[in-house]
Amino acid sequence: MLRRLLLGFGFLVIVKPEPVIAACERVGLRNPDEPRPRPLALVGARLEGLAFVWLLVRGRQGSTLLSGLFGLAGLTLVLVPRPIIDLSQHLVYVNTDDLELQPWVEPAARLLGVLYLTVTLLPRSGNEESAAEERESGDTESSGRLPLPAR
Repeated sequence: MLRRLLLGFGFLVIVKPEPVIAACERVGLRNPDEPRPRPLALVGARLEGLAFVWLLVRGRQGSTLLSGLFGLAGLTLVLVPRPIIDLSQHLVYVNTDDLELQPWVEPAARLLGVLYLTVTLLPRSGNEESAAEERESGDTESSGRLPLPAR
């Protein structure tokens, strides 16, 4: 269920990033009418959504590098969110000096870090669960895999 919810969010960011960004600005900024996004901000949001979906669908089979980058970003956001917040603002907005952050942005960034870590771990646990279910049910025809010996 969590995977489907996260996939839906990732697809939303790919298809329609503007409302997601606007909601984040309304919640995270004291002056949400001030931000002036850079021309490639929407492309960056879509790429982030694509990476998010890719990891949820493919997991470690998709890209160890991408999974590692998401995990590193998540861990950094959990432990020291301020540098990532500052970096992301400079990448997304032209007028970062004009933006006034709400006091809960750092805790929210830590939660985003937990989400990133969850995305890197979910595919692995999901794939292990489906492999375990296949072994238990003995269903090897649909997967094309040979059955594993019982331990």
